[in-house]
Amino acid sequence: MTDAVRAIAARLAAVRARIAEAAGRAGRDPSEVRIVGVTKRHPAAVVDAAFAAGLRDAGENYAQELARKRADAACGAQVRWHFIGRLQTNKVKLVAGAVDLIHAVDSDRLAREIDRRAAAPQRVLVAVNVAGEASKSGVAPADLPRLIDAIADLPRVDCAGLMTMPPLAADPEANRRHFAALRDLRDRHLPGGELSMGTTGDYPVAVEEGATLVRIGTALFGPRPA
Repeated sequence: MTDAVRAIAARLAAVRARIAEAAGRAGRDPSEVRIVGVTKRHPAAVVDAAFAAGLRDAGENYAQELARKRADAACGAQVRWHFIGRLQTNKVKLVAGAVDLIHAVDSDRLAREIDRRAAAPQRVLVAVNVAGEASKSGVAPADLPRLIDAIADLPRVDCAGLMTMPPLAADPEANRRHFAALRDLRDRHLPGGELSMGTTGDYPVAVEEGATLVRIGTALFGPRPA
């Protein structure tokens, strides 16, 4: 085991322990929660080290970086890739069919382009702007049913759940209400669906509120390269 693998394995064990504690407080099974390692701006070697350490899900924010890393990482074909950034329609061709899950579909137009480009059903999450931030993408909660219905009419797009990116907060508790709001929306509109919410700063609270996917970067890989 290399030093890089050993370091990531130790951090992964620490994250899993915190997830188990949070799940226990909520009466949940920690196996219901998947860790998506956010490898944005890290080299492909980090993806390989993370895979060797036992991580099976990797997330990228940029389509071209994802395509490059998927090709360059020795484990690229074995990783479950997630596209977690804002996806532009002109980049869909690089992502559809190349990832297990697209996390942030926020419009009919994007969903239709995924349907046009995908050769087989592509799993997606609808991004919901539960906090109503003007600077964030995502549909308003009131518009969620309409977008879910529009996706249901597309044969090659499978709406697997919801995601959100709440405000950056010094106190993780400040985001609890946003995570709870997303869970309530999921329960009303997509019972049993995935909930992608929670990052390095607040993932234990997200797990307590029902997250099934947590997007962890710094806690696993340290600061991103400039």
